[in-house]
Amino acid sequence: MTTISAKVTTIGTFDGIHIGHQKILKQVVQLAEDKGYIPVVLTLFPHPRMVLQKDDSIKLLNTIEERVELLKSLGIKEVIVKKFTKEFANLSAKDYVKQILVDELNTKYIVIGYDHHFGKNRSANIKDLKVFAEHYDFQVEEISAQDIEDVTVSSTKIRTALNQGKVDLANSYLGYNFFITGTVIKGKGLGRTIEFPTANISVTASYKLIPNDGVYVVKSTIDNQTIYGMMNIGTNPTVNGKTQSIEVHFFDFNKDIYNSELKIEFLKRLRSEEKFENIDVLKSQLRTDMKNASNFINALNV
Repeated sequence: MTTISAKVTTIGTFDGIHIGHQKILKQVVQLAEDKGYIPVVLTLFPHPRMVLQKDDSIKLLNTIEERVELLKSLGIKEVIVKKFTKEFANLSAKDYVKQILVDELNTKYIVIGYDHHFGKNRSANIKDLKVFAEHYDFQVEEISAQDIEDVTVSSTKIRTALNQGKVDLANSYLGYNFFITGTVIKGKGLGRTIEFPTANISVTASYKLIPNDGVYVVKSTIDNQTIYGMMNIGTNPTVNGKTQSIEVHFFDFNKDIYNSELKIEFLKRLRSEEKFENIDVLKSQLRTDMKNASNFINALNV
């Protein structure tokens, strides 16, 4: 019979994995290290609102793949992604604790917020969890009200900042640069005709939050090199575009990167998207944008 390693487990959506989350995750990693156990995050996907309320409008700061990658970068050894279904939502509190936390994970410590609810209709709370803990021989480590408040406030502030295009503010709450992951696809080729060739980025996860339309300074790692550029998010109104696109003009770069998967980090917003009188005025503005972006990048690298 295979012995399952003992775990220190925390449970949550952890969307954004911002500085509030990071404080909690450090606790989990430290506790696991002290006890000689494995630090684990149990997270649900899709978001319960997507399943129970069929809410397609919900936007998350990370895709599930990005979430897993970020959690592991912070020392979490195992990320258990439970598929959230109506059947899962109907699990009784006892079955949830016994089947998942105890039998499947062999949890010895659960690090959880004072306001955590679980089981069918979210009917059980931390007091119930402590009763189960005595029965199933694990311990409950409660996260303080202040830390939970920090998590909630930070998530709201980050979404608000990104919806307003304030990526530098969002980055200060995240503790890292907000990023998108997408595939380079063929566009209309307009950028090349006006001397600003762009990589068109397709973000396939429809639930991923995209910052407000505008022009941004960005960076990416391509072939182990840091490449800076400027990104336009919007509809290209000067050429009567109708649908939103995400395009990046990389500086001093001319490799063929079609079909590449890129992680692109947002550093600063330069301006909102505008409709210009004609292509020449647009080109002039793009030259100004490039100069402003270069000044910002140079200041970063001093």
